[in-house]
Amino acid sequence: MRGFINFIREQGVVGLAVGFILGGAVSKVVASLVTDIINPIIGVALGTAGGLDNAVLQVGSAQILWGSFVSVIIDFLIIALVVYYGVKVLRLDKMDKSKEE
Repeated sequence: MRGFINFIREQGVVGLAVGFILGGAVSKVVASLVTDIINPIIGVALGTAGGLDNAVLQVGSAQILWGSFVSVIIDFLIIALVVYYGVKVLRLDKMDKSKEE
């Protein structure tokens, strides 16, 4: 049992679990931001009724859902920016270097 507790302390398992939970929450907030605010604004700017998710390119009988793809890319970029600046603000990038020295 002692070895397991040391493993949890040394490997930062609790911090990792907290990171996953917060990551899921941030992902939901960003998805809502993109779906509910950014996509309708871009849809209005592009003249697409119903928002960016409904933007399609009709090629014969096939529909290319380019609006949905752009929406996912915007979602990814915002999450990447939140993670990047979160690491920088909390100085988590400096913590790993102190262990190596």
